[in-house]
Amino acid sequence: MLLRLLIPLIILAFGGLAAWRLGVRVEAPKPQPAPPQVLKTEILELQRSDYQITIDSQGSVRAHYTTTLTAQVAGTIAKLPDRFEDGAFFKKDEILAELDPADFQVAVSAADSRVARAEAVLVQEEARAKQARLNWQDLGYDEEPSELVLRIPQLKEAKASVDAAKAELEQARRDLERTKIRAPFDGRVQTRVVGLGQAVGASTPLGEIFATDFAEIRLPLAPRQLNFINLPSHPGDPEVPVTLSDAIGQHHDMQWDARIVRTEGALDESSRELFAIARIDDPFGIVSGKPPLRIGQPVRASIRGTILKDVFVIPRYTMRGVNRIYLVDRQNPAIRRTTIEPVWSTADVLVIKDGLESGQWLATTRLPYAPDGAPVEIVERPVAAEAPLQGKAAKASGS
Repeated sequence: MLLRLLIPLIILAFGGLAAWRLGVRVEAPKPQPAPPQVLKTEILELQRSDYQITIDSQGSVRAHYTTTLTAQVAGTIAKLPDRFEDGAFFKKDEILAELDPADFQVAVSAADSRVARAEAVLVQEEARAKQARLNWQDLGYDEEPSELVLRIPQLKEAKASVDAAKAELEQARRDLERTKIRAPFDGRVQTRVVGLGQAVGASTPLGEIFATDFAEIRLPLAPRQLNFINLPSHPGDPEVPVTLSDAIGQHHDMQWDARIVRTEGALDESSRELFAIARIDDPFGIVSGKPPLRIGQPVRASIRGTILKDVFVIPRYTMRGVNRIYLVDRQNPAIRRTTIEPVWSTADVLVIKDGLESGQWLATTRLPYAPDGAPVEIVERPVAAEAPLQGKAAKASGS
């Protein structure tokens, strides 16, 4: 009975002791000062240099002119050579189609006969004119005979008849020659729309052909790019070199040389862009043997712009925010946040004219948190770093 009373009392005593211990206030630990954190970064030493601007654009290849081939005389298609098939090449003056020449040969023969008859009449009139003068002299007249007596009007009419007959013969021969439809230039067939035995008129389209001596590419240029390129605007202005590359991946490593020869006279109303016309010789590789650039093929263009003198060219990956970079104080290595105003930029580099000085150090390591004035430790590189520049731009040397 006594044991039953002691057990609850013991439990209560231990519970009260535990509650008292848990209620004792524990002194909080004193904060310890954090050791100063030193940032580590690699650097580039800034130097002024000249930078060759390269402007990127794109467009599609087009023939410098396309012609609808037509017949000059009416007739029936008698021959269609293989060179007048879709996609076939041809040379200037080669025959692309022939009409049935039978009717035109008859017309030449008839015109030739009319010339012979007219010449015979002319010979007779010349003889009559000579005889009329002799008769006048035999009659003993002293005055000069009139033109009518000498049959001069009849002689002129006979000469005119000969000229007219010769002109008709020449026209008949030209019409016969025109039954052979010849290529007006070196080119290629885009489409042929006639077949053998088809009757065509003097203006019936036979097909579409285009020249292959050179092609053109219409390249859009944004207004901000126009200040960095000297485009030809007058006859005799120097042409601008252009490098073309394939935009659809068939020949991604192939390049073609072109040149801007002129610009369009007005800005595009929707985009406010100016279109420059680039010309490429031998686009189908007939002479050079290069892979062809087909009509309508999209291409990328790298246009050589002006050269910026005495500028700083820095890698784009060194940017820290909008137009901000981190410089490092040379005397006391610490971060200096600096705002820049690029005069030109690409996917790889920024070009700055003002606001920097030669010899300054540029931090290139991406730092997660770098307040202004934070101390840094310079990480030496075994190989000097170089900024990825374009064209013939000078390179920034690493520290």
